[in-house]
Amino acid sequence: MSLRDMLSPAVEDYLKAIFTLQSEQERGEDPVGTTQLADHLDVASASVTNMLKRLDALGLARYIAYKGANLTEDGKAIALEIIRHHRLLETYLREVMGYDWEEMHAEAEHLEHHISEEFEDRLDRMLGYPTHDPHGDPIPDRDGTMVQIQSDPLSACPSGERLIVRRITDTDVDLIRQIEALNLLPGSEFCIDGQHNGSDDLLIQTSDRQMVVPMALLDHVFASRLVETQQPPA
Repeated sequence: MSLRDMLSPAVEDYLKAIFTLQSEQERGEDPVGTTQLADHLDVASASVTNMLKRLDALGLARYIAYKGANLTEDGKAIALEIIRHHRLLETYLREVMGYDWEEMHAEAEHLEHHISEEFEDRLDRMLGYPTHDPHGDPIPDRDGTMVQIQSDPLSACPSGERLIVRRITDTDVDLIRQIEALNLLPGSEFCIDGQHNGSDDLLIQTSDRQMVVPMALLDHVFASRLVETQQPPA
């Protein structure tokens, strides 16, 4: 029996949360603080401190009082495995079963702790080995490697160039539904025409229509320049 087989869903949730919060930092090696984790997981700070001490004892994190915790290599490996489960499951639930955004996330949060490696491999194969989930977030390989594509929020993207949506944030379901209504999900192509009537809203042009993207959505949609790839001759 592996170490992961002996861990509770709560422990795995903490490992995933530490990895996620650390990935969002400018300096990825800085410890994740107890207050950050408490806010992220919506639990009491005292509970976070107790769990971090437990993770340290298991060799999954290095906890320093009043500073926070970093994952060890073992802790990072387990976090990446759980993230892989979650993102593969979200892809299946969304693309095959037609779940909406909120149901998809909740179902994946539950199932990610319980699928076997064989199930994970079969799911990956059935989906055609996807590299990104429905939000555009990278799906880790079995070895923990993730395909990272550089992108910027719409507020920082250039006007007059062909762009492609790479990622949307997944923290607010209502925002995601607004983004979906504008057809700005990952893979969508468009050009920015400029500001709309001198406001902070953006005017964009897709292949078939011109639309206004409200300022409130600009930092939740990430895009990059569309690079045309020339196919080799047959």
